[in-house]
Amino acid sequence: MKIPLEPDKYYHIYNHANGKENLFLNKGNYLFFFEKYEFYINPIADTFAYCLMPNHFHFALRIKSENDIVKKLSESYKLSESSNNERIQKYLSKQFSNLFSSYTQAFNKQQKRKGSLFIPNFSRKQITDEKYLKELIFYIHYNPIHHGFVKSINDWKYSSYKTILSSKFTNVKRNEVIELFDSSENFIFCHKREID
Repeated sequence: MKIPLEPDKYYHIYNHANGKENLFLNKGNYLFFFEKYEFYINPIADTFAYCLMPNHFHFALRIKSENDIVKKLSESYKLSESSNNERIQKYLSKQFSNLFSSYTQAFNKQQKRKGSLFIPNFSRKQITDEKYLKELIFYIHYNPIHHGFVKSINDWKYSSYKTILSSKFTNVKRNEVIELFDSSENFIFCHKREID
């Protein structure tokens, strides 16, 4: 049984393409997915790290507070601002479902294909402590090297690694991530080691 998504909790969210297909075939696909992620997920979650690869993706995120979720839920569905755990959990899952469905429809139209693109029921693991969160951020950024797409973390365009070190605007929780690693220098240093 899938663990429920709950306010104020941290999660590792990941999913894979069906079979041997790819989710992203070109730069436009990656950018369109980010656009849809921004629309569906940014209102309900804070992103700490991400990486999109041709056939799968990873996100480290924190679901926003119950007050924020209830407010968004009441705006979206014209419901009273009352708290209901089951309703909140369904809404959170629905936002992810909408992201995948919306992306799949556009991808299918572009590629003249039919059917599901993602493995149903995206995977999620709750992040239970700071050490796990730091390890996960490193793991997410290291993934393109692990799968042989690049030799350096700096070379993969579709991860949050360079975004975290940049000064450009981002919705990624850059300051919180750097604080987690104590400094930008230590963030870079921690990313230079080999994965366990």
